[in-house]
Amino acid sequence: MDAIQKTIVDPLQPFLRPIVSSVPQPVHDAIVSLIGSSCHNTLLLNLDLAQDPACTSLAISKALGIAIVGASGIVKVPQILKLIRSGSSAGVSFVSYALETASLLITLSYGVRNQFPFSTYGESAFIAAQDVLVGVLVLTYAGKSAAAAAFLAVVAASVYALLVDTTLIDAQSMAYLQAGAGALGVASKVPQILTIWQVGGTGQLSAFAVFNYLAGSLTRIFTTLQEVDDKLILYGFLAGFTLNLVLAAQMLYYWNSPSQPKKAVQTPKFKYAVSAPEATPVARSSGASPKPSGRTPTTRRRG
Repeated sequence: MDAIQKTIVDPLQPFLRPIVSSVPQPVHDAIVSLIGSSCHNTLLLNLDLAQDPACTSLAISKALGIAIVGASGIVKVPQILKLIRSGSSAGVSFVSYALETASLLITLSYGVRNQFPFSTYGESAFIAAQDVLVGVLVLTYAGKSAAAAAFLAVVAASVYALLVDTTLIDAQSMAYLQAGAGALGVASKVPQILTIWQVGGTGQLSAFAVFNYLAGSLTRIFTTLQEVDDKLILYGFLAGFTLNLVLAAQMLYYWNSPSQPKKAVQTPKFKYAVSAPEATPVARSSGASPKPSGRTPTTRRRG
């Protein structure tokens, strides 16, 4: 940080100080609520990144967390649009999205009940809502409208039990569920990985969503280490990053594969069903003429 302070921040201070002084007070108050008054004074008012490395790490963690929460509002939009435009759910695993929805709902409830900073779990709410929509589209395009309705009913009941009526699940049970949510988050990637391998392509899977998830899970490891002292959440993000890395590798490997799986080539049912006319045998020394075949004869030129 000393090198950054001396080579970048110090030369820019004459330009940065007027900008800082013009920042509205509500913005300063919001920053204080995120990183505290001491770090606010050190980093923003004094423009000193090297004085307190802990403040700098906390500020980076908060900025990354807010960026993840903001990006989560659109992370699955390309996937949703791709499904709607194609009218097909080829290559997209419903089981994967159902498991991920369950994992996100538990993580969201666990964060709310333990009063963790919203920047450490806020994306769970936005991504879960988009996952539900993707799951409904996948089932609908597969001709399973009744299953889509049942899926919505299960999600609504889960939200009520986890977030609305907190007396149904106590704190101890919630901790057990969070431990299971990490396993669910990891397990949610496995059906998608297997689907891609079986289909031999990524189908309608969105590359934007896959690579965004990879970056997000890596960033979440950093923010969890900085702000949340909870091994259950950390181990879940570590395992999720590993499988997101596998999905990203599959996306790169099958990058040029067709979006729809190739259909098996069928052999003609009839022996003589050919598209091109067969060559007519040429009479040899016997002088016999070939029998008419019902086709227009072709004239050969002799060199």
